Amino acid sequence: MSGAVDTGAPARGANGLASFHIAFCVDNNYCRPMGATIASIIANNPGQHFTFHVLTLDLSDDNKRRIAAFEQLYPVRTQLHLLEPASFSQFAHFLGHSHYSLSIFTRLVIPTVLGGQTDRVLYLDADILCVASIAEMIALELGGDIAVVVPDAPVTTRRRVAALELAHNEYFNAGVLLMNLQPWMDADISARTLDTLMHGTKDMRFNDQDALNIVLNGRARYVSPRWNYLYDLIHDLDVNKTAMRPVGKAVFIHFAGAVKPWTDWSGHDARLLFRRYLELSPWAGMPLDPAPKNTKEMRMHSRFLWRRSKPLQSLAWFLRYLRKRAAK
Repeated sequence: MSGAVDTGAPARGANGLASFHIAFCVDNNYCRPMGATIASIIANNPGQHFTFHVLTLDLSDDNKRRIAAFEQLYPVRTQLHLLEPASFSQFAHFLGHSHYSLSIFTRLVIPTVLGGQTDRVLYLDADILCVASIAEMIALELGGDIAVVVPDAPVTTRRRVAALELAHNEYFNAGVLLMNLQPWMDADISARTLDTLMHGTKDMRFNDQDALNIVLNGRARYVSPRWNYLYDLIHDLDVNKTAMRPVGKAVFIHFAGAVKPWTDWSGHDARLLFRRYLELSPWAGMPLDPAPKNTKEMRMHSRFLWRRSKPLQSLAWFLRYLRKRAAK
């Protein structure tokens, strides 16, 4: 593994608060949305110092430069951790014959990579926007809790609790995960999660999220859904609604569905929220996705256009979908 490691005194914001560490695991495709996520956190938390960690197996020079540019724009620290296969050596006996790619395990090496720098790390998916202060989460007294998590949607929880035969009626969405590093490592959570993923008998539909839920069932602290407010754009677009629904007291809006807020072709107002924060990042000026890129998006776009009473455009996109699928 290579990456910047700060051995000096902890950085502090203007109000004297120690740096809060946030980690992302991305590839080149998710650097732009990650930029908007980071900018949204900075914008809604003035005075708080952050250290943003980016764990990746490979990144373009352009994205490396843009990540580093946050330090010129804002009083924050960024650290890029380029992971090599050797980083996963502790899990080698799990990975030897795995059909999974290394990227799926990146989140599980966060405690090992960052354990010498901080006692806690907030992991975030890169399809999240912060719309309020996270001071309450930063101030949480974790004690011996291994992790702080947020419940998934009720219907998902019911289905996964049943499918995984979980003893406790709880299931979290792992897109927001506050790791208490020493208890996490003392309980060997990463290795146990990989063991469950590799050798478990259950249907791991959501891969490491399911495995984490099995290992942490009954052992994680649950907090309000406002810390991982799941917003599915398909829900709106299927009924021809393009305005954002009220999100109440949400802090993190998680666009976890198949349609993302950086899809200009969706026509949804979530694009405006995403663009607002993207323009505060080193990715400012980059266009949103002008058209569907794959067969799944093409088919959805065709359906959404039909809902908007645009049958000819809907048919045109459905034919594109059929041609692209036939070409595979």
